[in-house]
Amino acid sequence: MLDPLPLAQALIRCPSVTPNDEGALAVLEKTLTPLGFACYRLAFEDDGAPRTENLYAQIGTGAPLFCFAGHTDVVPPGDTKLWRHDPFGGVVENGVLYGRGAVDMKAAVAAFAAAASRHLAKGPLKGSIAFLITGDEEGDALNGTCKVLDWLKAKGVKLDHCIVGEPSSIAAVGDTLKVGRRGSLNMAVRVQGSQGHVAYPSKALNPIPALAELVNRLTALKLDEGSALFEPSTLAFTSLDVGNPATNVIPAAARAAFNVRFNDRHTPETLLKLLHSVAAAVAADSGCAIAMEPVFSGVAFALEPGPFTALVAEAVTSVTGKAPEFSTGGGTSDARFIKDFCPVAELGLVNATMHRTDECVPVADIEKLTEIYTALLGAYFAKP
Repeated sequence: MLDPLPLAQALIRCPSVTPNDEGALAVLEKTLTPLGFACYRLAFEDDGAPRTENLYAQIGTGAPLFCFAGHTDVVPPGDTKLWRHDPFGGVVENGVLYGRGAVDMKAAVAAFAAAASRHLAKGPLKGSIAFLITGDEEGDALNGTCKVLDWLKAKGVKLDHCIVGEPSSIAAVGDTLKVGRRGSLNMAVRVQGSQGHVAYPSKALNPIPALAELVNRLTALKLDEGSALFEPSTLAFTSLDVGNPATNVIPAAARAAFNVRFNDRHTPETLLKLLHSVAAAVAADSGCAIAMEPVFSGVAFALEPGPFTALVAEAVTSVTGKAPEFSTGGGTSDARFIKDFCPVAELGLVNATMHRTDECVPVADIEKLTEIYTALLGAYFAKP
């Protein structure tokens, strides 16, 4: 049976900043193969995105097929001089594991591998267990999970249920179960006026007041009141840019960008219709042309409470003594792709230090997550 800590350390010591693998998937493959998993290395490089290494591993051929999904790529560490330890050192100090990916989410991958080994040691497997591990979750997510899912579909492989090991917990391991995610829209805005001399503003069409008005109207816009499973949608501006170095020139154009995290009260079509109506009103009032270019990275989805969510909650409670809260908050994850193939939820470590300097996790938390995953596998295959 595997100890998750050495595996988590070995994974952290692979500096797998998106889109580079740096040996991380090989570490996992070498761990799973002796357990009896058939491992498939899958690389994809189309859609104009960087080549991505992925791993699909499966043991068993019968139903049900339970899948653990996650990623071994990480965000850059930033200024390494600000870290307490080498961000790719996998150092344990005072019972705490430090390193980029410790929380998001190499330790969770190690915990599930350890849980699988413990479950397999109990006797014959009544079904199948799979790992779907990608190397581009922190990047464009174009050649990772979505492509592996297409590969599985072409092979006739059907996933029955899935847990994604994203760091879902807030204060204690297992206190939160992500049962869905909000949709995400990134919008680039260009307001077109006409250039002129600042001394003669009437001979120009200044795009800046028009952009300011658009920012005010969109910021004040109440998108909705939330829904049964989701909090209210939010809109936040992320950039305002004129790029004008001259003090005596009214610029011809101004640009902005904003993000919308939207719930299940909106579809991409209804959301765009609303936002374009606001832009059209500002354009009519100002005389400027306003163009908006949307990029959706996911739509809102949620897993309705049912037997699977109850089973996961029971597994958490059996280890922690407390039932998890169900949540749909936070950012996006690869669950947005998996939801189209099988029921999926997210359960992982406490997310307090993810993406931060000195990302770290108590070793005891890794063991507790391993115990939860082990309990989940036992319950799942006892009553699939």
